[in-house]
Parts: sequence; structure tokens; C-alpha cells
Amino acid sequence: MGKQGSPRSPRPEVQKDDFSSGMKEYKLRFSETGNDPPLGRRISGGDYYWNWKPVSFHGPKNDISGKYGTYKGNYNVGRRHIWLRKHLKSIALMFVFMGFLFLLDSLMVSVFDSVNLQSGSSPRKSSGIKEENRDAYAEREKSPVHMYDRLLDLASSVLVEKEFKQESSNFWEEPYQQASAWKPCADRKVPTSLGRHEQNNGYILVSANGGLNQQRVAICNAVAVASFLNATLVLPRFLYSNVWKDPSQFGDIYQEKHFIKVMKDEVDIVKELPPDLKTVDIEAIGSLITDADLVKEAKPIDLIRTVLPLLLHNRVVRFLGFGNRLGFDPLPFELQKLRCKCNFHALKFVPKIQQVGSLLVRRIRKYDAARSMLDIQLFGNFLSSGIPSNGNDITGSVPSKYLALHLRFEVDMVAYSLCEFGGGETERRELQAYRELHFPLLIERLKNSKPVSPTEMRKLGRCPLTPEEAALVLAALGFKRGTYIYLAGSHIYGGKSKMESFTSLYPNLVTKETLLTPSELAPFRNFSSQLAALDFIACATSDVFAMTDSGSQLSSLVSGFRTYYGGGHAPTLRPNKKRLAAILSENSTIEWNSFEDRVKKMIEEGQRVRLRGFGRSIYRQPRCPDCMCKSS
Repeated sequence: MGKQGSPRSPRPEVQKDDFSSGMKEYKLRFSETGNDPPLGRRISGGDYYWNWKPVSFHGPKNDISGKYGTYKGNYNVGRRHIWLRKHLKSIALMFVFMGFLFLLDSLMVSVFDSVNLQSGSSPRKSSGIKEENRDAYAEREKSPVHMYDRLLDLASSVLVEKEFKQESSNFWEEPYQQASAWKPCADRKVPTSLGRHEQNNGYILVSANGGLNQQRVAICNAVAVASFLNATLVLPRFLYSNVWKDPSQFGDIYQEKHFIKVMKDEVDIVKELPPDLKTVDIEAIGSLITDADLVKEAKPIDLIRTVLPLLLHNRVVRFLGFGNRLGFDPLPFELQKLRCKCNFHALKFVPKIQQVGSLLVRRIRKYDAARSMLDIQLFGNFLSSGIPSNGNDITGSVPSKYLALHLRFEVDMVAYSLCEFGGGETERRELQAYRELHFPLLIERLKNSKPVSPTEMRKLGRCPLTPEEAALVLAALGFKRGTYIYLAGSHIYGGKSKMESFTSLYPNLVTKETLLTPSELAPFRNFSSQLAALDFIACATSDVFAMTDSGSQLSSLVSGFRTYYGGGHAPTLRPNKKRLAAILSENSTIEWNSFEDRVKKMIEEGQRVRLRGFGRSIYRQPRCPDCMCKSS
């Protein structure tokens, strides 16, 4: 959700002869609504009505009634005055008491509204709310909430029985032999390789937004665009985000020299603009390309129409954001291959990240030697580091396998989903307050759309998996209670109380914070993208990788990396949330054997060996001739 740039001056008209001559030489190189009613008066019951019935004094219609009628009226009026004088204090006291009640009621309403405002949509004045967001929501202690008590009890009993049996889960291995037939080959030179064209049309700058994984996609998209437009790519820069709060730049995360060297045959990459362009106000000359200027999933023709004229006229363009501005199909074979080469070969983490990432994994595995191509690619020169692997070791001397889990259950993910997770009214108010503060556009959109109930959202498979649901899936797949599980990310919504159901089944849960000492972790503090790089390494090199949200960029890139370098021995578990919701809806009646069978079938379906589908991400699904080679 990057900014779309500030207003800028109109772009200059591109001269016809400039554009046409350039084109002659140019060669194509092919997620709110909390239903919580506002606080207000909730006093029910009838109002008090004072029904004063007028009394008429009508005397008889004869002559005698005159005298006695007048006397009788005066008598009654006098009596009424005496009664009023007698009860005046009581009446006044009663009115005073009622006024006090109304005043108290108004005061209480004001107090509750104020509290609701402070805990909800307000204080943008203190950036402290945003700064402590995830930590606060993760550390806030709450009573454990279970949505599937019966299944948890069944899972617990089954795990106790299986712990002492020899057989292990079949899901430690890839189920289909065909997976090993595909080999990495995006770095091979082929006769149709693009090469570098003699004509250079200018310079392309990219300011990538988002976190580590969004930036990675933007970098490789920029490489493809620079090649396609015969331009020189300036080393991408990363925008500072108020969400991620990480000032890291390209060289803090990736090896610059390696990146330039690997891509040199296809794209010319430099660290900065030439002196004559350094002082140019790119926005003023109309060369700033924002999300509003280029359609999402743009095709080559969109680049020719929108970007090329500016590049030919001004010699420089800058893309602001660009995470998903380049589509996957239709795109020339050579450009797809170039994307793969960038993602799987050119982007190597800097030694500092490789070293600690290697140490992190060795702390779980308990051995130094690399077992796979994944280790070689991600650990670099630190396959058998001189750093002692003691410290926060979790096992004895026996090597251990581990499962990495990317559990997408942070507060922003949970709030944006509009789902409910068993926390009742307190949870609804808390998530609605978060939405109002952080997702104002979602709130506005929901005002003009038909609401969908949380129950219906869950049936449609649109709700993030809870820690409880993730644990039940792993239990159904046969992973034993003693399995070591690396939890990627952090800041789980609800904190320890929400994780209680998970750790009750799988107590050997570790994170980078528990595996590394404070001094080892210190260089990465306050650098969320560098911390995410450690998670990337731990997930990509794990024996099994399990995701809970296939739409996550980290999960997508990790699963793609495992497909590319795993050699058919790097299984990934992808739950189908819609099918899982249907299975879990039978929580109160389903037998464990039936639950196991249905969950296993669901996961096996997601593990089938498939070629990349049309329009699908080549970073996530590299198994295609554009990116990998199939052995006979």
C-alpha cells in the first residue's frame, strides 16, 4: 500500500519525431465493519407519565345550584391548595432526584464514549500506537480461547499414543517422484538469450516499497523492464515505511557486486545516475511513474505506451513502488527467464545475514555440513562456520529434522480479514478499533457494500488460520508431539494465550529470538527486513515448510525457492482454507480418523506436481520451461 506520489507538474509533450525515431531504432526484446453498536443509553422500560385529569365542577341546572355550587367549587380548590402545600417538599425532592438520575446517566455515557474513542479510532497524535502496535497486541495477556475443544482433546490423546511408536509422518518427504525431474537452469546461456542491445534509451530508477519480499519482487520486475526497454538500471532503493520502520537499503540486505555481475550479460546495472542527471528534478519533468500511471499487472504494450516515450524524451524515469506493476502473462520467454535468474541466482544475502542464518539453522539441526542445494545457496561461505553452535542449542548431539511454520496471524492480518476468532465482544471491539485507525479506506468501502458475516467469510476460506487450527492440521498429518517447529515472524495476535492451544500439542516451538543470544540478534534489531531475511533462510532450508496463507509473499517466495532448489526433496504444506473450514465445521461430531483422512487428502492435493499456470507468479511457481529444465 505505497503512496502514490504527490501532485506534480504536467508531463511535457513528447515530440513526434523524437518518439518515432526512437521507435525505429528501438527493438522489442522479448481487506470492515464491526457490528458493535455505539455506546449509548440502554435503559429500557416505559417513561413516567404524569396524567393530570382535569376535574369539572358542574352544579345542577336549577336555581338552587348557584349558591351551593360556588361554595363547593371554592371548597375543593382550597382543599387542593392545602394538599399541594403539604406535599410541596416531597414533589420538589422527587424532581431533584430525577434530575440527578438523568445527569448521572449522561455522565456515564460520556465516560464510556471517551474510553471507546481512546481505545479505538483515535489518537493519531501519538505515533506510539503505531509503534507499539504488533508488540502490544502480541504481549497483551488474555484468557486462552479454544474454538475446537473436542478436536484438541482427541489430537492430544492421539499424539501421546504416537510419541512412542517408530513410524513417522509421510509428509517429511515429497509424495510425487515427478518433482525431482525439474532442475534449476535459469542461469544457463541459450542462443535466444537477450544480451545487451547497443542502443541505450536511458536510466531506470526504482523505489521499492513494502517489506523484504515485496521489495524482492520489485527488484526482479525492474530488471525485466530495464532489459525490455533497453535501459540501464540504477541499483534499486527501498522506501522507508511507517509500518516496517526499516531504513535498510539494497546493500544492507543483498550483495551488490554479485547482483551486478550475475546480470551483466543481460542488463547494465550501475550504482547511481551519471552527473548530468543527478540534479534533475524527476517529478518536475514528468518522469515519475506511480501506481496511478501504470496499470496493475502491466503488459509489454503498456510499458511501450506509458514509459518508453518519457524515457526517450527525458533519458530517465523513476518507478515509485512497482511491486506488482508487471504482469506474468503474456510476457516473452526471455523476460520470464530473466526474472528467474534475478530471483534465484542474482539476489544473495550479505555475509552478515548468511552467517547468522546458518547459525540459526545449525542450532536446530545440530550439524555443520550442508545437505542440500538450498543450504549451499543460502548459507554461502558459512556452510561450516567457525562460530560455535552452542549457546541456545535446543537438542543434544543427535541431528534433528525440523518443520518451519509461517503462521500469518498478526493483528493487521486478523483485523483486515473481518473474521471472528472466538474472542467475543472484546475481540470485536478491539479489531474494529484497529481497522478504524489503520484501514480507513477499508472502512469507507464497507459502508457502500453489502456486509458479509464472519461465519460466511470462514466458509469461503477467507479467514487466517488460527494457531489452534494450524496445530490440528499438523496433528492430523502425523507429526509427532516432539517435532521441532520453527515459527517464522512474530507478534502473533493474542500472544501466548492465543498460542496456548498450539504449544499444548507441540511444545518444541522455537523462534529466532529463542535460538539466538541477545548479542547475536543485536545487529538486526530495528531492521525488520533483515530479521525477515533470517526467517526466509530458516524456512527455505527446513525439512518441511508449512504455510497458513498461500497469498503471503514470504510463503510464496519460500515455496518457490524450495521448488527451484529442492530437487524434489523439499515438501511444502499448503492448506486449502475453504476445505479446511468445511472439515472443522463438523468439530462436534467428526471422528479423529475421518478428520485425519480428509486433512491428508487436502494437503496431498496441494502437493501435486503442476506446471505454472497462466498468469501465475513465476517466483512462486518456477516449474516451467521459462525457468527450469525437465530431465527425461
